[in-house]
Amino acid sequence: MSLDWIYYAISWILLRWQSLWSSIGMDGKFLGTNWSWVLAIVFLVVTVRVILFPVFVKQIKSQRAMQALQPKVKALQEKHKGDRETLQKEMMELYKTEKANPLMGCLPMFLQIPVFLGLFHTLRRLNPSNTQTTLYGWTTEQFNDATHASLFNAPLASKFGSTAQELAALGANSVTVKVVAGILVLIMMGTTYATSRQMILKTGWAEDPQQKMIQRLMLYGIPLSLLVSGSLFPIGVIIYWVTNNLFTLAQQQWVLRKFPPPQMAGKGGSKAPSAPAKKSTGNGNAPKNPVQPGRTGGLFGRNKAQAEPETPVVDTKKLAPRPGAKPVNPKKGARPASKPKG
Repeated sequence: MSLDWIYYAISWILLRWQSLWSSIGMDGKFLGTNWSWVLAIVFLVVTVRVILFPVFVKQIKSQRAMQALQPKVKALQEKHKGDRETLQKEMMELYKTEKANPLMGCLPMFLQIPVFLGLFHTLRRLNPSNTQTTLYGWTTEQFNDATHASLFNAPLASKFGSTAQELAALGANSVTVKVVAGILVLIMMGTTYATSRQMILKTGWAEDPQQKMIQRLMLYGIPLSLLVSGSLFPIGVIIYWVTNNLFTLAQQQWVLRKFPPPQMAGKGGSKAPSAPAKKSTGNGNAPKNPVQPGRTGGLFGRNKAQAEPETPVVDTKKLAPRPGAKPVNPKKGARPASKPKG
């Protein structure tokens, strides 16, 4: 399957942004950096993420629906233990009824893979010895300008693992390239770790051992793998990756406030669940949030626990004297009952 359409699309967006920044005076070189090309890559990320934002919102809603269905899923697993075929059928029916899609959680990531591959291929072509300068809508002038574009004197097409021959063709210094690329790889690893850690800290670690292992892989395995694979990425691609991670951090922070996970609703710092906890007299909120801090030692929980025993302090039926009977153990200082006259 040809990926030319992806290369054309990525090139078109990249070149439009570069032309825009050049038109406002950013086409020069400052601090060893061609900012029009660097900013073009940054705003390529912004463009793609804005286009994918509606898909991302659907992903979050689907994840929340899946979290809400976990009790029902566990019940089905217990009911059909050992009968995998029936379990799969019942779970698919449950997802269909509740309009939850397990695959939606991975969709935005899969849609960004072609963009990454397209930019990787486009930047890898930037080589003075390449004679096919007009592929994918480029002009020869744009191609030559991008070939010599750099970040702090490190060409955007160079990478940490570039050979001496490749660096010579780009007119780059080996030490400069390795320092700039090495720092960017470390930033890429750090921001990748931060995006995974942000989500796990907010949603909590999974109880299922397999899901917890996947979380650990996402948190530690992927950033460590970038230490090796990052040396193969052109500097321009690493700029794309770092920018994408920073955008993800900001977007996740917004989403976690707009669509908080179910288990966040009962945390001690939240004021929202306090009112339901005070009003609740039974298990009205139990299905949504089994752990209610207000009921187990919160401020409202203690007040309520002290108020309830005060209701049956005096039982008037048991203590009231029978008609015509003398009072038993009258209280000290109480006026004696008057004797009936005559």
